[in-house]
Amino acid sequence: MERSALVYILLTAVTVALGLCVDNGEYVPDYIRGGRRPGRAAGNGLWERREARNRIAMAAIYCLLTGVSACRIAVGNDYWVYRDNFKLIAQERHVASEFGFNYIVKWIQGLFGYDEYIPVFAFFSIVTVFFFVKALYDQGSRFAFSVYLLMTGGYYFNSLNSVRYYLALAMALFSMKYVLRGEYGKFFLVILGGAMFHKSVLLVIPVYLAARFLAAAPLKKWHYGAGCFLLATLIFGQDIYREIIFRFYPFYRDSVFDNGQLSYANILKCAGVLALCLICYRQSLKEDLANRFYFFLNVFGLTVYCCGSFIPEVSRVGYYMIISQIFLIPRILGGVRNKPWRNFLTAGVIGAFGAYFVLLLKGMYAVDIRLLPYLDWIFH
Repeated sequence: MERSALVYILLTAVTVALGLCVDNGEYVPDYIRGGRRPGRAAGNGLWERREARNRIAMAAIYCLLTGVSACRIAVGNDYWVYRDNFKLIAQERHVASEFGFNYIVKWIQGLFGYDEYIPVFAFFSIVTVFFFVKALYDQGSRFAFSVYLLMTGGYYFNSLNSVRYYLALAMALFSMKYVLRGEYGKFFLVILGGAMFHKSVLLVIPVYLAARFLAAAPLKKWHYGAGCFLLATLIFGQDIYREIIFRFYPFYRDSVFDNGQLSYANILKCAGVLALCLICYRQSLKEDLANRFYFFLNVFGLTVYCCGSFIPEVSRVGYYMIISQIFLIPRILGGVRNKPWRNFLTAGVIGAFGAYFVLLLKGMYAVDIRLLPYLDWIFH
């Protein structure tokens, strides 16, 4: 790895360190169950100092993540593809992206000039990072741990490449709290907003609702029967699913993305989280609605990765489900009452994701990824 990889390593270390200053663990469990944020306690100096520290740390994390993303240039395999599409949008020619994305690009071009593409990338960086950070603050009861998983899991760094998709993914992550709180109108609005930038996010509507239903209801025989039926359709109904996908994304047919490969890294990651959940089932999972919701999303993701290799860009489909791991893992480990055992499992998770991050960094130099070397328009 060359020197610019240190930018990503230092960014991860600094944001996690700042995350340790954020104390939101008291209200998150109640908030995602439908409660309100705690109001200001008059004359409570401790509360005021904590809120001030939270705001400063959150602002610093947001500015760092947004700055690195917004200042990039020629980072990601799709960077110049987007730049060329911006030119086509300016010429009012056909571009195979959603109307919301095209409209925003045209609006920014009207403000800064039709040849200026850096402000467009900066705008989407600002919005995408906002949804990521807001989701972590609202749902991550162990905030720093969730930040660590977001960074080392590659979700933030991959957003430097696939602009439209990761904005939709960040909005899907943000919307999970509305599903848990039973505020389905807000959930639909957020997802429909995300579909204006990447219509694949519409998939989460039935998936998240199904996970919420299973999390709230005791499992019965017909639940297992329905699960087996859906699994059978993934195995024996592949042609039907492919035709549906190609109606939305016809350019994926016979493309480099339609390669039928299994995502072994994601299968291993989902299986590891599943094993962790089973180990901690009684203490952390059995009676906790949010944990069960995130757990079922992980199960759905594992199923897609194991049986959905026929789906073009299957990793993107699974990410809508397994990104919930950044909330699930800290919550599961936080519920373990035996401290030495909890520390042992936590160290194992930190080590595993750290190793994954190292492999991720090495893979960022690949021609079809090109997230490294990192270049910015300030110093380059």
